[in-house]
Amino acid sequence: MTLKLYDYKGAPNPRRVKIFAAEKGIELTLINCDMSKREHKTPEFLQKNPSGKIPVLELEDGRCIPESVSICRYLEAIQPEPNLFGSDPFEMAWIDARNRQLELELWSQIGTSWVNGPIVGKMGLFKQIPAAKEASDANVRRYYERLNTELGEQAFIAGSRYTVADITLLSAVDFASAMVGLAPDNDLVNLKNWHERVSARPSASA
Repeated sequence: MTLKLYDYKGAPNPRRVKIFAAEKGIELTLINCDMSKREHKTPEFLQKNPSGKIPVLELEDGRCIPESVSICRYLEAIQPEPNLFGSDPFEMAWIDARNRQLELELWSQIGTSWVNGPIVGKMGLFKQIPAAKEASDANVRRYYERLNTELGEQAFIAGSRYTVADITLLSAVDFASAMVGLAPDNDLVNLKNWHERVSARPSASA
């Protein structure tokens, strides 16, 4: 079965899918969608995802699945092990809740800082709001502190084992560090140790 993933180097959401697939041992055929050339906004791409975003997973029969978590759920369904979304009703709900918290409370703030930051500013695509970036930068820092406290009590984001929530956080922290100027402070030892552990997994280089 050939699975095509529309990808762009450095983009954090496609990276989530690539790490997830690597954990599962699922091979993906990567198709570069050059966001700098607005290829994700072409009429052809909008047929695959009307929202004009990556990643998109294209199945062998031409059907397409957008949204990174939705793609990961599909991959989990076709390759259940190793389990990354939960193995019983409570764990499935808890992992989903933790993943959603990261998306709504951390990823959203990183996104605001990115859109209002210098790299996007040079593109001239948006009217930037410096005050919004100042607020979101502070929110990211506070969330890092929260995570540092939580990771002092548990090894991984959703408990004692590696799950999709860890993949979400790894992608967020690496993108924020490399592209947004929001690396966690060095004194957040628990968060730093977690990052070192998950970055050492072979899938992290996907």
